[in-house]
Amino acid sequence: MTEEAFTEQVERHRHELRVHCYRMLGSFDEAEDMVQETFLRAWRRRTDFEGRSSFRAWLYRIATNACIDETRRPQRVLPHQLEPASFPTTAVPAREDLPWLQPFPDVLLDRAEEPDAEAVRRETIELAFLIAIQHLPARQRAVLIFRDVLGWSAKETAEATDLTVAAVNSALQRARPVLREQLPERRMEWAPSQDPSTAEKLLLAKYMEAWERADPAAIAALMHEDVRITMPPWPFWFQGRADAHRIMAANLEPTGMAYRGHWQFLPVGINRQPALAGYLRKPGDTLYLPFGVDVFRVENGLIAEMTAFEITDFPRLGLPDHLASA
Repeated sequence: MTEEAFTEQVERHRHELRVHCYRMLGSFDEAEDMVQETFLRAWRRRTDFEGRSSFRAWLYRIATNACIDETRRPQRVLPHQLEPASFPTTAVPAREDLPWLQPFPDVLLDRAEEPDAEAVRRETIELAFLIAIQHLPARQRAVLIFRDVLGWSAKETAEATDLTVAAVNSALQRARPVLREQLPERRMEWAPSQDPSTAEKLLLAKYMEAWERADPAAIAALMHEDVRITMPPWPFWFQGRADAHRIMAANLEPTGMAYRGHWQFLPVGINRQPALAGYLRKPGDTLYLPFGVDVFRVENGLIAEMTAFEITDFPRLGLPDHLASA
């Protein structure tokens, strides 16, 4: 097989392999690297492909082993896994030394032509699912993904993970209870479909309006009493509506300790969850520039969790790189 023909064949599977590696690693950047590593290993071993399985399954096996090699690094985390909730009274530095969980843009999930398009369901790409499967050993994680996410048979999974069928079944039996223990109790109440519901979109519209008129009380009123707010790479996090109101006021009131300027938001898709991309116009500036992305978990019509990521490459999300002042 020529290099050109090989490249054409592997590129057909780039997007699904990136999602697979992302589920394994919890890192968008590392998933990109692992896809490239997969293609490199496949090229080097191209003569080993004997056609007993599909070319796609062969690539998945290589990608899985590459990810397992990579999972010797510390697991990906969010701030609430590290320390109790608090409201710092003095500035706390960001922690760039920690392996933070990274988000995945929906624009890169929306690949209807991909073979595993049906497997990229909302409940298996959400942040909560990604954090939960990080608690599994690497091979158990791979087995659970193949069996319960991609729907592969035990035999296919065994071939992809270098295990016996009996070992696959045993790993799956051990993995499922851990996953259930780590997922939110009311998970099915907020993961009913692939796209944000009409009610969720309405909730985000109210949230945007409250931010744009700088109304922290109205924002807090859209949240559950026990709402959780995390902002990686900052290690601290907030729990409860009262602290949510305090942090919103600190950001929105000109005298607030975290005041930065005026905000505008645009809806965006992140990990199949409702999300908003925030643009900030600093005092004296004329343009709103990318600041970050807020990803929401909604329960019973209110925000149960908000994870704010520092992302500024908005064109990668399919969004403009600035907004003009009205």
